[in-house]
Amino acid sequence: MSKRVVKAGDTAGLFDLIRHLKATFRRRTGRDVPVIAIQEAGLDGFWIHRILERVGIESHVVDAASIATSRRKRRAKTDKLDGETLLRALLAYKRGEPRVCAMVVPPSPEQEDRKRNSRERRALIAERIKIVNRVKGLLFSQGIVGFGPLKRDRRTRLEELRTGDGRELPSNLKAEIVRALDRIELVLRQIKDVEAARDEVARDECDPSKIANGMSMLKQLRGVGADFAEVLWSEGLYREFANRRQLASYAGLTPTPWQSGSISREQGVSKAGNPRLRTVMVQLSWFWLLHQPRSALAQMVPGAGRARRWQAPEAGHYCAREKTSDRAMEVCSSWCCH
Repeated sequence: MSKRVVKAGDTAGLFDLIRHLKATFRRRTGRDVPVIAIQEAGLDGFWIHRILERVGIESHVVDAASIATSRRKRRAKTDKLDGETLLRALLAYKRGEPRVCAMVVPPSPEQEDRKRNSRERRALIAERIKIVNRVKGLLFSQGIVGFGPLKRDRRTRLEELRTGDGRELPSNLKAEIVRALDRIELVLRQIKDVEAARDEVARDECDPSKIANGMSMLKQLRGVGADFAEVLWSEGLYREFANRRQLASYAGLTPTPWQSGSISREQGVSKAGNPRLRTVMVQLSWFWLLHQPRSALAQMVPGAGRARRWQAPEAGHYCAREKTSDRAMEVCSSWCCH
């Protein structure tokens, strides 16, 4: 295997190298050959795939986790060895060997950009939780509990706080909390902007002249809501699937059987596919039973009629019936795969 190095992002250098290799092969054999490229699905995204296809080069994006590897010992992992593994997988794939690897279907730039809004909201929510926990932890170290950093009177309440031994907040600690509250308010404003953009997209999709109004239809279902609808739609349900098994495979709900001799058992659902879509579908399975007790899914789940909200007297909040939710996911997985 001949190896060449091209600086990252140097597309002109890449095309020059391809032309040089094709000219060398033509000089040695007197004929032209097509160029086929393969790359792992990773942090580079799909811009390399798109620019290769734009100039007429056949390009494949492979799920690296689908390539079989040796389990006999700990193997070395370098870019050189990974490149050789990718090339051997591509050769086997082009020969038509089954189950060699799983090729990714690259989304269009518009489809890829559609996911950004929901993912940014998730990152902002995580940032908000992190800052809130930090503020509560700082105050707890001074014997203060019950302060709500997300309440509107947070700054007024901060001025009234006293430590557990009756002192005012130390000046440096108070200044740190004030700066944390500034960050919280900034994150809250950004979350509102993201949610406003989400609602604007939903309104546009209600227009028949716009793209399919899938997200608006999902929002009309009880138990789904705007956040679930956005993730479900933007993470892949806008796509076309030939059958239910393809949908289950994309969401990572396909079962993983284990067979060895006379032993056969189910290992649960796989961890492949779109993790965000799978997480939302798992959460939605419980809410669906709560809000759609007469649906076809609820009728397939034993005890779904009794899977209502119940209040724990000692806790004072609603709890979920995990076993019923797990059974709902088993039914969803079975329905998708058969």
